[in-house]
Amino acid sequence: MTVHGELAVLPTADRSEAARALKDFTDAYNAADKAYDPALDAGRVAGALGAINQAGLKAAGIMNPDGNPRHQPLELTDATFTIPKKAGWPRWFVANTDSNRDADDGGSQDTRWVLVFVRNGPDERWKVPYLTILATNEVPDFATDKDGWGEPVAPDSEALAVAPGKLSAAYVSYLRDGTGNTFVDGPHTDGWREAREKNARLPGLVTQYVDQPLTEGDFAPLGLRTKDGGALVFFATRYFERQTGAKGVKPVVKPDVKALLTGDIRNTLTKEWVSSQVGLVPRADADTPTVRVASRLQGVTGAKGS
Repeated sequence: MTVHGELAVLPTADRSEAARALKDFTDAYNAADKAYDPALDAGRVAGALGAINQAGLKAAGIMNPDGNPRHQPLELTDATFTIPKKAGWPRWFVANTDSNRDADDGGSQDTRWVLVFVRNGPDERWKVPYLTILATNEVPDFATDKDGWGEPVAPDSEALAVAPGKLSAAYVSYLRDGTGNTFVDGPHTDGWREAREKNARLPGLVTQYVDQPLTEGDFAPLGLRTKDGGALVFFATRYFERQTGAKGVKPVVKPDVKALLTGDIRNTLTKEWVSSQVGLVPRADADTPTVRVASRLQGVTGAKGS
């Protein structure tokens, strides 16, 4: 009997394969960071992280053509892998790692780098579309079966307070008008809106924000079931930040943004950002069915003057 890989429910990777993917990513990341050359890890990143990483390396390479004088090799150790069972492509898994980037290893400020690896076909490489940095005690316990395999959450799942496929649009809507009770207050929700409002009132400048959901291809949301019945969901958005100066006032352009700039700034600077979030989404029947955005990683991916 032939078992079709696109139909059979199987672990998306074995654990040794996951460990190799983590090493391949780390090696490529370090090579690209040392040389400030986006081509060196372009084959190991995708989606939101890919957009942020590649634009950042491009800008850094323009500013430092001889490479990164402060390069410190990234080390990702103490890795645990949550590998879901699912049918078809894409296949993906989550790596929970300890990095050498925090200054309080083992202390109250210790953090974990949580990476999502995705593979879109049998001849494709494992790539990382999502990276989030969480406090050690913020990484949830994932639901697993008797063999230790995780459980993915379907994009249209009605078992969660917000289906993963709707989370990006819900976040965009919240950032636009602040209404509804979808999200818990915090630095990435009401705090982020307050910071934007403060920026909008800088002397001589008017700042406007336009947010857009990102849900297609390598930007698709991915959710992993947690032991409490909820899920940890990775999702992405894009936003534009437009600064317009009053008469005689030009927006200030930082060097890393200037490296990505097209056009001439007369009185307006428009920056394009990609933002990667991770949300702790409760069960639909939870007493408090609101989403906590636990982390946000963002970067400028383009800039235009006018």
